[in-house]
Amino acid sequence: MTKNIIGIIPARGGSKGIPRKNIINFCGKPLLSWTIEHAKKSDSIRNVYVSTDDNEISDISFQYGANVIRRPPEIAGDTASSESALIHALNEIEKKEKKVDLIVFYQATSPLRQPFDTDKAVDLFYQENADSLFSATTLDDFTIWGERDGILQSINFDYKNRGRRQDRKPNFLENGSLYIFTPEVLRKENNRIGGKISIYIMPFWQSYEIDSYEEIELCEYYMKKCLL
Repeated sequence: MTKNIIGIIPARGGSKGIPRKNIINFCGKPLLSWTIEHAKKSDSIRNVYVSTDDNEISDISFQYGANVIRRPPEIAGDTASSESALIHALNEIEKKEKKVDLIVFYQATSPLRQPFDTDKAVDLFYQENADSLFSATTLDDFTIWGERDGILQSINFDYKNRGRRQDRKPNFLENGSLYIFTPEVLRKENNRIGGKISIYIMPFWQSYEIDSYEEIELCEYYMKKCLL
């Protein structure tokens, strides 16, 4: 039986770091459009939805072929969680179509996806009988420190017994590019992650996202070099 897998892209109108961040010009098109097009090219995704409170974002979403869910003001402010937008969108979607089997949650500010990423991640999700999945990159040569009770401490290694780099177990950096989860996980946990968790590994360069003006140039470099 064909699964009803949907893509949801939350995209608020407000943004503190970069005004109107979701629709800034990125490689000649609105930033949001790259994620809509990626989702629509996936063989796995049946419908793509943008959750927004903004008229201009709505217009751009329609222009690039996404459905739009209007987000209420109470879950569109700076303190609103992505999960609140996802649950609202899921409830609205299920009023109009049959039961949703799986949700792929995309962040528009992470545009560096390869054409096959969604389908490979969905295949992995089902192969591993997962309840949720997140994309990440491997950190195999990062020595991380943190401050606890005012004292610097090594977090992911022992600085007194540093050892060889190749002998250390890798760590994984959640990169925010895509998340996959069942509606049950989202509603039960009020979280994009829960139950049996899988991880979809992406190259390090795909982990850059746009939260500052400097990162726009960095992501454009990799978009032009590796994807366009």
